[in-house]
Amino acid sequence: MMKNNRVVSLCLCGLLLGANALAYNRTIDFSGYTWQVKTSSGRVGPGPNNFSDSLNNVWMDAAGLHMKITKNGGRWYCAEVICTSLGFGAYRFYLASAVDALDPNVVLGLFTWSDDPAYNDRELDIEFSRWGAVNNQNAQYVVQPYNTPGNLYRFQEPAGYPQTTHSFQWLSNSVAFLSLKGWFVTPPDQSYIINQHTFTTGIPPTGGAVAPRINLWLYQGRAPTNRQPVEVIINKFEYAP
Repeated sequence: MMKNNRVVSLCLCGLLLGANALAYNRTIDFSGYTWQVKTSSGRVGPGPNNFSDSLNNVWMDAAGLHMKITKNGGRWYCAEVICTSLGFGAYRFYLASAVDALDPNVVLGLFTWSDDPAYNDRELDIEFSRWGAVNNQNAQYVVQPYNTPGNLYRFQEPAGYPQTTHSFQWLSNSVAFLSLKGWFVTPPDQSYIINQHTFTTGIPPTGGAVAPRINLWLYQGRAPTNRQPVEVIINKFEYAP
């Protein structure tokens, strides 16, 4: 059984550490929405890490939204983008990168977050990470708080699929997560399903300016074990109320 390593990292998602202020000076247009690009003057959550809104870390092209962890001047810089507030409905993320073999210290998060701490910041997560341990499973669905029994569902994202779709349907009484091979709203048949899981307890209400976010960051601020930059491409995001 994996020892869950998110106890520090998740609680810091919207927290400023000391005088290391967050800023959102840049925006991008992606999939019909305006997204703010996060930057910081020092290490902030999650991680904690340095975040950059540089074109080296977040940019758009025909393939979609590129997010990259880079090293500059001896420091590692991570990436995060924040959409407008939405609410109950279906959130779908179409990935154009394989995410089964991310470095053990790397986390890709597809999630909702509210800076209002009520209802555990209304955080719902699809995350790809091994949380610093090579032998951990590499993916999970979460309804926060993760340490409440039944709120965390881990699984293995298989190798060999550079195009996948990951979604959750958020209703007042349930959140249904689904991961598919290829880019689909619904699977053509059962063989396309990577995994799925529905939570029916602890479901947060909407409100608090909750919004979808995407981030690529380093667990506990640790450098990638191979000391190499990491890039992930998100082809498209969809929301259906």
